[in-house]
Amino acid sequence: MVKLGYTILYVADVSKSIEFYESAFGFQRKFITPENDYGELLTGETTISFASLELANSNLRSGFIVSKQANKPFGIELGLVTENVLQVMEKAIELGAIIIEQPKEKPWGQTVGYIQDLDGFLLEICTPVN
Repeated sequence: MVKLGYTILYVADVSKSIEFYESAFGFQRKFITPENDYGELLTGETTISFASLELANSNLRSGFIVSKQANKPFGIELGLVTENVLQVMEKAIELGAIIIEQPKEKPWGQTVGYIQDLDGFLLEICTPVN
């Protein structure tokens, strides 16, 4: 059986990204390497991890597309589930995230909004699906 273990976001500053996720969403730091090039957050069953652009380049010698707030988000998102979508989005925006879509109620009753984090990664902030 295969299990999703973690998602790694390639970021310019691992510490800054982890501090944003701690402050905006209340996640706890699992660890950061002494070189400050990789770190993980305790986020539930699946870990959100961060790798520096330099570390990512050493692993992917052919390169990759760097995510930036100035660009449209990639066609992938991290879904963060909360009962307080608007409150969580407002806190993240105060800390440097940018709004992509205001929260809206979906036909199935779920409230969903979208922001980009400091590095431009797309985050869906949503209520649980009942």
